Amino acid sequence: MGATYATGLADCIDEGLTSLWQAVAIHLQSNHYPPVPSEMVDPCLRAIKYIERGDYQHNVRLPSGVSYRRTGKSIVPACVLAESFHLDAFIQEEE
Repeated sequence: MGATYATGLADCIDEGLTSLWQAVAIHLQSNHYPPVPSEMVDPCLRAIKYIERGDYQHNVRLPSGVSYRRTGKSIVPACVLAESFHLDAFIQEEE
């Protein structure tokens, strides 16, 4: 599992077998222990979007009742969210 599994999910997106939302949901539920709640899929997708635009520090709001463990705040920079949930396989930055 791990990075190879996430890369396989990203390949499924490229091949049109699944959506980005579904692939990230599977990744968060199956590739993390404990599984990450599905409420985190949308914030992860926003983080991916901002990073793809080059806006790594854009703050992403977390779902109601969720706070970032290191700061206790309900917002977190996109790059921190991507790193925390290992989203690099889903980020398609332009070169």
